[in-house]
Amino acid sequence: MMSRSYTNLLDLASGNFPVMGREKKRLPRVMTVPGVISELDDDQANSVTSDVPSSVIQDRIIIVANQLPVKAKRRPDNKGWSFSWDEDSLSLQLKDGLPEDMEVLYVGSLRVDVDSSEQDDVSQLLLDRFKCVPAFLPPDILSKFYHGFCKQHLWPLFHYMLPFSANHGGRFDRSLWEAYVAANKIFSQRVIEIINPEDDYVWIHDYHLMVLPTFLRRRFNRLRMGFFLHSPFPSSEIYRTLPVREEILKALLNSDLIGFHTFDYARHFLSCCSRMLGLEYQSKRGYIGLEYYGRTVGIKIMPVGIHMGQTASVLRLADKEWMVGELKQQFEGKTVLLGVDDMDIFKGVDLKLLAMEQMLKQHPKWQGKAVLVQIANPARGRGKDLEEIQAEIQASCKRINKTFGRPGYEPIVFIDRPVTLSERAAYYTIAECVVVTAVRDGMNLTPYEYIVCRQGVSGSESSSEFNGPTKSMLVVSEFIGCSPSLSGAIRVNPWNIEATAEAMNEAISMSDSEKQLRHEKHYRYVSTHDVAYWSRSFFQDMERTCKDHFKRRCWGIGLSFGFRVVALDPNFRKLSIDAIVSAYLRSRNRAILLDYDGTVMPQTSINKTPSQEVISIINMLCSDVTNIAFVVSGRGRDSLGKWFSPCKKLGIAAEHGYFMRWPAEDEWETCGQNNDFGWIQIAEPVMKLYTESTDGSYIETKESALVWHHRDADPGFGSGQAKEMLDHLESVLANEPVSVKSGQFIVEVKPQGVSKGVVAEKIFAAMADHGKQADFVLCIGDDRSDEDMFEIIGNAMNSGVLSSNTSVFACTVGQKPSKAKYYLDDTTEVINMLEALAEVSNSTPSPTDEAGSSP
Repeated sequence: MMSRSYTNLLDLASGNFPVMGREKKRLPRVMTVPGVISELDDDQANSVTSDVPSSVIQDRIIIVANQLPVKAKRRPDNKGWSFSWDEDSLSLQLKDGLPEDMEVLYVGSLRVDVDSSEQDDVSQLLLDRFKCVPAFLPPDILSKFYHGFCKQHLWPLFHYMLPFSANHGGRFDRSLWEAYVAANKIFSQRVIEIINPEDDYVWIHDYHLMVLPTFLRRRFNRLRMGFFLHSPFPSSEIYRTLPVREEILKALLNSDLIGFHTFDYARHFLSCCSRMLGLEYQSKRGYIGLEYYGRTVGIKIMPVGIHMGQTASVLRLADKEWMVGELKQQFEGKTVLLGVDDMDIFKGVDLKLLAMEQMLKQHPKWQGKAVLVQIANPARGRGKDLEEIQAEIQASCKRINKTFGRPGYEPIVFIDRPVTLSERAAYYTIAECVVVTAVRDGMNLTPYEYIVCRQGVSGSESSSEFNGPTKSMLVVSEFIGCSPSLSGAIRVNPWNIEATAEAMNEAISMSDSEKQLRHEKHYRYVSTHDVAYWSRSFFQDMERTCKDHFKRRCWGIGLSFGFRVVALDPNFRKLSIDAIVSAYLRSRNRAILLDYDGTVMPQTSINKTPSQEVISIINMLCSDVTNIAFVVSGRGRDSLGKWFSPCKKLGIAAEHGYFMRWPAEDEWETCGQNNDFGWIQIAEPVMKLYTESTDGSYIETKESALVWHHRDADPGFGSGQAKEMLDHLESVLANEPVSVKSGQFIVEVKPQGVSKGVVAEKIFAAMADHGKQADFVLCIGDDRSDEDMFEIIGNAMNSGVLSSNTSVFACTVGQKPSKAKYYLDDTTEVINMLEALAEVSNSTPSPTDEAGSSP
């Protein structure tokens, strides 16, 4: 049954989901110590955020993938099932890199259809014997989830294929997205049934489960969770065409660590985060991180490797079955080029055949000698595009063999059937060169397997049959994930048939000594960067990323796939109106400092003139003689002076404090240390240069500062130009009395010694000099410049300008990391709070009046 706590997530997709079959019997929570933990009901909405240590001491990890690492067979008597480990499964192999004492559980689906009457028994059997928890997907959801959204939308798009027409890729179908969300929900329920949220790690795999992190994070705010994408991640221009692009991005960002095979894939993901969500990454000591609502989401770049032990055992099996000897006899006197590919539209098998044809034409010496053996693994997808590719491949094979074939020789040997591991290893062992011409592939481990098979197993028969040193050659597409790690391979653009043909000729014509050197270099890398190395590295980074989880205060906010966890300092809390009113009433000398844009005026408002309500509230606060109230803003003095002209007793600090006008005064005071603005003649031409070359940028000229805005420019280019400009301005203005700073979509040049923090310091000092040391401070702001005010309050208390007994309410607008101790959600809450204080001032005599003192 669907949990009520998740219905709003699924409402994003349709609002109406069918009941997914009957309610299943709940599995007991698996533990590493005896006993059963009481289950967390799916209908509980509260997140688990307790700081009480769990009774489970030993760490566990839950591996979640689309398929479990087990094989299932119906028993001969048709009564029940028999199960065995799938030794080829990456989920099983990665266990070798995890700590030896770590318990590993698996959540995923089975490749077979299990009748609903058998599902409970199968679940219990898999849990007891294999520590596997199956997720049973109803047939209608399974079809739409896997063959629909995964294979018709995500898989083509992530491999750079856009649905230009209904017949080419297919249009976006929202019902398939709904099934994808529903399937991910079922996986989440199975994880929830077995998880110890404060002790377990969760590692989610691949594009089938990209929204699963949101389901789990919504339930357990502090869950330690990683995600690894095994497919390519496309460039932002491609990814942005996906109608549910932001939902998937935000779901992935609910992980703690996101892994990719190559820097290109990670770069594309980061570019999407920048362009769509305005998030910029930072690199610190070799680690890449994205700041996301107070959490640092780590980005891991590490290509997966092969399982060396399994490959060695397969090689011994190949020797035992004498397949190598048989193949050497079959291809005696021939030079074998080998291709091993899944049958899908992105593997470039048709391009490889055309390149082989071209090589035989351009280099007739290979006719009768060179053979391309192409092993085509069974197709996992389906559709018209695949059928067309298969037909083209068959036609190419027939044409090439007819043109160049002769008795006893066929240039193309096409093996279109399932091939055992031992047979594949035998082909690797006798192949002079492996050719991979995929037009796009997430990783592709075929070259790695080939290298290890060519190295052979020490002492084996097939290894001893090689004369001289071990050698191998690779021709690989530059568009596959393993390409960057194979520096000795000949890299090709598979679309360039002529260049690929020349590369194949070069590979098999190369001297043995050169082949040996390249092979040795590759083998050193492949043998040390195996699957255990990969999983160990990822898990260590996940540990490092999650180490502070239980030291921080977390809130879950947002609906649907807008849900995210805000991680903040434990002392950071929402400002209570009752608490501030109480402190307000007890105080005798109050300082009230208000930012303008984003604090009392919404950032989204086009008309920035303050409302009559704001003017009235500020006048009520200023009429209390125990209050000193200031608006502290980056705006110019003319605008602020005009807008707040009805507020005669209000102090104004304009342009971050370069100009100040004290309460009840008409004259503006210049607070800058230097009134020489000769630097403008230097800075302005530089800014104009960047403005001309950056579409969407503009210069704002203030009386005391120059600001370059790039909010409307291309995010990537604008950010790059801002960094260049910052360096340029710092260089040319090195000897000028100014500071150059970058902010959110701005680069600003302003006089030194000007900041909102300095304004706050002056106000506190002036009050103390007049014998009215502030015993109540309210300081509210929403952006980076306001952090200077929050910081100076602490310094003022340490220096004695403010008393240690002063009631301080430093408050930021919005839940985000801040030096303030309090927050309010938006400008509406700010105005409501100020109104409450104003009403108290208007209705209650001040402490000074009660004491009989004159204002």
